[in-house]
Amino acid sequence: MEDFWKNIIRYPRFFLSSLTGLILVIITPLRNLLKIPKLRIFAISLILIIILSIFIIIQKMTCL
Repeated sequence: MEDFWKNIIRYPRFFLSSLTGLILVIITPLRNLLKIPKLRIFAISLILIIILSIFIIIQKMTCL
């Protein structure tokens, strides 16, 4: 029974470490784009368009 609880405790740690790794893998290319001055405007506008699209979709889904 003790092994069972040890395994149950491991799953949230695995989930958090996997989620952190996924976020870092997604953010790293965007951070590299921001280092190049010509692509900085493109990267910022892309991020803003994505955030605005998500906001509009959620707003339509909740009928506000």
